[in-house]
Order: sequence, then structure tokens, then C-alpha cells
Amino acid sequence: MIRQKLYVLRAALPGLALCTLVTACAYALEGLESAVFGRAWLESLVLAILLGTGIRTFYRLDARFEPGIQVGAKLLLEIAVLLLGATVSASSLLENGAELIVGIAAVVAIVIMLSFIIGRSFGLPRKMAILIACGNSICGNSAIAAVAPVIDADGEDVAAAIAFTAVLGVVVVLVLPLLISVLSFSPLQFGVFAGLTVYAVPQVLAATGAVSLGSVHIGTLVKLVRVLMLGPVVLVLSVLGRNGGARRPSLSHMVPWFIVGFLLLMSLRSLRLIPEAAIAPAHVAANFFTIMSMAALGLGVDARSVMRAGGRVAAVVILSLLVLAAVSFALIKLLGIG
Repeated sequence: MIRQKLYVLRAALPGLALCTLVTACAYALEGLESAVFGRAWLESLVLAILLGTGIRTFYRLDARFEPGIQVGAKLLLEIAVLLLGATVSASSLLENGAELIVGIAAVVAIVIMLSFIIGRSFGLPRKMAILIACGNSICGNSAIAAVAPVIDADGEDVAAAIAFTAVLGVVVVLVLPLLISVLSFSPLQFGVFAGLTVYAVPQVLAATGAVSLGSVHIGTLVKLVRVLMLGPVVLVLSVLGRNGGARRPSLSHMVPWFIVGFLLLMSLRSLRLIPEAAIAPAHVAANFFTIMSMAALGLGVDARSVMRAGGRVAAVVILSLLVLAAVSFALIKLLGIG
């Protein structure tokens, strides 16, 4: 067992080294921006994505880098999210009451239905439409991967859905902060909007990190509530498709371990059971691992895959994302979140 783990670690070293190099370059570029322009227009989080995507798109990486890139994109971001729980107090979410939690659930349910209708109206197969609807409404690739075995989706459908949502997720992170002034969002409103619209948890950190720490915290909390909706959605799909050979989802698919860890640490933080001296190091570590995971995420995205995903899939994903943004904006205004 120990020998097997050492082998896995050794196989991951080249990719992790590349992620570290990209992360170091992102930090250096951010510092250079600050020195030349007086401020960093692009944060290291975003720079790490751009650098990684550029390398992946224009340079053919050796296969030996893949294990480490996968570890960086998955395990490191999970550790980052878990550590972030130690820096977040639940009060920012609870201040908005149960209305926000109910609103998040309503947004997920409404957008799943509307996205499915859009997919079917564009002639997509039923299973493909379900994959895109769930991925768009909940948490991108993770939702697609969790839903796929439940509805017995084809591998080609899964690959096409993931390919485009992966690239579009990066685009959303880059574009979303530009909407703050256009939509006249306060930091709190922007955090809620990012949590409702961005696909993955680390991408929420990237989108909100340049705005304010309050945006990061509320965005992450809203996003995690949204991710927790994956459990009920997968369960419903399992029940509806039971006669069609659907498989019962595992608990780890419905509630990932790092979300449980985040909620546990957040609870301890809210109860003041985590020493104040440990909060700052946890924040620094979470930020570093997040940037490394952003580098890995970029290194796993070939921008040319957009072209291979197909025009109809691209149109459905984009329209579904616009619907998600519109419904999320309406919720923010309806609840009067300031």
C-alpha cells in the first residue's frame, strides 16, 4: 500500500512541479504589474489560469505531466476549499436569513428546467440536455461527472459537455468582474452573483478575489449551498430513472468530502473554537493552493476544444448561462441583498 502511494506521488511530481512554476510566474507577473502600473489589473489567480491555458493550447505537453495536473486541479483545490472554511464565519450567510438559502435552491431548480428546455429545443439528445442543465445550474464538470452514471450517459456526451463548460468556466471568471460597474453591484451583491453563476468553487475564489474579502466569503458560501443541491438533484434523477437502468448515487458523489470539511471548519470558526493565530496561516495556505489549482485548471484546458464541442452544444451552454445570470440577478433584486 505504501509502495503504491509512493508511486502515485512520484508520478504526480512532474505535473505538480509545472503547476508550481506557473504559479510562481503568476505571482511574478502580478508583482511586475504593481511595479509598472501601480496596481495589479490581473490578479495572480487569473494570471495562473491564463498562463496554464496558453501553455496547454499552444504547446503539446508530455503525458508525464498529466497525473500531477489532475492532482493539482482536483486535490489541491479541495484542500484549498477545506482550509478556507477556517477563515469563514457563517454569520455572513445567516444574516440574510433562510430566504437566501431557499432562493439558491429555487435558482438551481428553475435553471435546470429552463436549461433542459433550451437543450431539447436545439435538438440535443435528452441525456446530453440533462448533463448540460445540471452542469450549468450546479457546479460544472463535477455535476456532469456525478450525473453521468446516474442517467447512464454516453462517454461522447460527457466529453462534449465537459469540454465546453471547462473553457466557458474560465471565460466567466475573466469576464464577471467587469460586470460590477455595469450592474452597479456592491461587493456583497457581486459575491452572491458570483456564487450563483460561476461553475466551480475555486473559480468563485478567482472571480471574487480581486473585489473584496467579503465577496470571497459570501460567494464561497453561496456556491457551497449551490453545490449541496447536487445531492437532491442526483437523488431525484436516480428515482426518476430507476426503471431505465440508472444507478443509485454514492454519498461521496452527493456530498464531497471537502465540502463536509469546509462546513465543519466553518462551524468551528463560527463557534470561536479555532485559535485566532491559526486563521491567517490557513488563509495564506488556502490562497496558495487555490492559485496552484488555477494553474492546474488552466493546464487542463485546451481552448481549441470549444470548436470540437459542436455549435449546438456551445449555443445551449451559452444560452443556459445567460438564463442562470438573469435568474440570479432577479433573485438578488427580489431579496433586496445590499
